[in-house]
Amino acid sequence: MELEPELLLQEARENVEAAQSYRRELGQRLQGLREARRQIKESASQTREVLKQHFNDLKGTLGKLLDERLVTLLQEVDTIEQDTIKPLDDCQKLIEHGVTTAEDLVQEGEVAILGGVGEQNEKLWNFTKKASHIQLDSLPEVPLLVDVPCLSAQLDDSILNIVKDHIFNHGTVASRPPVQIEELIEKPGGIIVRWCKVDDDFTAQDYRLQFRKCTSNHFEDAYVGSETEFIVLHIDPNVDYQFRVCARGDGRQEWSPWSVPQIGHSTLVPHEWTAGFEGYSLSSRRNIALRNDSESSGVLYSSAPTYFCGQTLTFRVETVGQPDRRDSIGVCAEKQNGYDSLQRDQAVCIGTNGAVFVNGKEMTNQLPAVTSGSTVTFDIEAVTLGSINNNEGGNFKLRVTISSNNREVVFDWLLDQSCGSLYFGCSFFYPGWKVLVF
Repeated sequence: MELEPELLLQEARENVEAAQSYRRELGQRLQGLREARRQIKESASQTREVLKQHFNDLKGTLGKLLDERLVTLLQEVDTIEQDTIKPLDDCQKLIEHGVTTAEDLVQEGEVAILGGVGEQNEKLWNFTKKASHIQLDSLPEVPLLVDVPCLSAQLDDSILNIVKDHIFNHGTVASRPPVQIEELIEKPGGIIVRWCKVDDDFTAQDYRLQFRKCTSNHFEDAYVGSETEFIVLHIDPNVDYQFRVCARGDGRQEWSPWSVPQIGHSTLVPHEWTAGFEGYSLSSRRNIALRNDSESSGVLYSSAPTYFCGQTLTFRVETVGQPDRRDSIGVCAEKQNGYDSLQRDQAVCIGTNGAVFVNGKEMTNQLPAVTSGSTVTFDIEAVTLGSINNNEGGNFKLRVTISSNNREVVFDWLLDQSCGSLYFGCSFFYPGWKVLVF
């Protein structure tokens, strides 16, 4: 009986904690509702503005097109009028000249007749001679009304029905975009963006991915193509970025509405090559190395051991040069100067001919030869920590997967000592090889 108050107190505390947890959960759901409401309101407002702007543009364009058509038709009327009036004007001038000539002849004849046949006989003679030279029975041809143009405008009101049908079916309002971003995966100096279709009735031909810093007002294109995954590089660490994607339907030119923007960032330090090595030229971000024509050779290492087990390290060969059996791309436990290749102890690598080396020994399994555009990935996981009693020695075992051109090899890598992070490196003996690491 004495324990009952303590039990009641304990139960009361548990109920208080449960109520607090319940309140927090409800608060999170309220926040989710607020965000959902904000998304609906903001997207509805943006859609209204887009619709108004689009239809205002249409009205302006249609008005301009109608004005241009009206001007064309009026010009056509002017041309027909001018071309057909000219012969009538010429005929009128001819008739008016004939009228003037006839009036003059009448006056002259009347004067001659009034003079009689005596002393005015010469006037009668001259008048008669003059009249005989004028063809008083020749009249110019005047066209009948049925033979001259009678202009009219042929206007078919059916265009209104056609335009009306097109307008009534123009534009749609979608409650959600046909594609959405489903995953953002951080990478050293980059973010992998994956998206998917959410509308089964929508057949996508191409996708368009854009991104921007959250502090920027301008999105920029990162990718346009048929893939549903892309790694956006040149991402500053610990900076928030917004990503959005849209799609273009099969056989269509216009893009769909944008997906709901997703925010992502990378906390991983970008991979960089070591600067100042004479045989290689680096990009401004030092993630691209180009083997130049310097006679200096050797292994170009990363600036720091930035690769950690459990991550994926990717090399993309941008351009190729002449291959050599000593070429190498891979990872190592530590930098060791004096070697011209990673085909040595405490390193794993792939040669440009596809050969795979573990601690300097070539494996029987090979990968395809490295060509321009090839992607080589290293996935390494810690398998055993501590002492390993076998004839091969070593006290740290890693499981390594190297993939290239849709092929992969898996093997164990024994190190003399444990290490929390690894260096990466490459070596090429001829100029022209360019490698991007991310």
